[in-house]
Amino acid sequence: MRRLLIRPGAIGDCIVSLPALEHLRAGYTEVWAPSANLPLIRFADHTRAIAATGVDLLELGQAPPGLLHTLASFDDIVSWYGSNRPEFRDAVAGLPFRFFPALPDGSTRASDFYLRQVGAPAGIAPAIPVAPRARAFLAIHPYSGSRAKNWPHFDRLAQTLPAGIPVEFCAHGEHSHRFHDLYELAGWLAGARLYIGNDSGITHLAAAVGAPAIALFGPTDPAVWAPPGARVVHRRELTTLSVEEVAAAVLESW
Repeated sequence: MRRLLIRPGAIGDCIVSLPALEHLRAGYTEVWAPSANLPLIRFADHTRAIAATGVDLLELGQAPPGLLHTLASFDDIVSWYGSNRPEFRDAVAGLPFRFFPALPDGSTRASDFYLRQVGAPAGIAPAIPVAPRARAFLAIHPYSGSRAKNWPHFDRLAQTLPAGIPVEFCAHGEHSHRFHDLYELAGWLAGARLYIGNDSGITHLAAAVGAPAIALFGPTDPAVWAPPGARVVHRRELTTLSVEEVAAAVLESW
């Protein structure tokens, strides 16, 4: 069985769907996803960046030479790409495509939503294998894909914590660490004794490598999007969440 999985989406979307993707592993498994996410997909026999395949040109009638032949070489194609675009579905009619909605319906945790789509049991948490490391510091990632999801006081938090808690920012101006790709970042996060961040793909990444995580949630629903096992601090308006409250959560978890 040759199976192709096409999974668009940002970092967090990729990570929460990893258990479902792995459940679909076949004799030969190829995954097409955004280039940034490819280093996190460790189980596949081959990966390709969606943008490099030209699959987005199919519905325009401008498919690159050989693309349709490549698609036809698979026995099964499971796609979260194009699921809501009739033009794309028409363009691949006759090929062995199965389409699934790319966004959770809000009825359950995101990872369980994708597991249910592929007929897998619920409760399998995303896990990214990395080499074990001594857990030695508090990792902070102060950003996300939306300003509305960003708690604005991580600097003050770092200054408030006792000197005995070493703080390292994985992205923060001149103090940023530099990583070659997301898998290298995953290895660094595996060395965190504790991680804290917003509702972001990097928070999902920290949880997926086994770092104890505190996730600060604002406008999004943590019942759907919080990483399994993470401690969640939830305020609809993150600006109302005080440094003292977050520091207390860090001290308790540390």
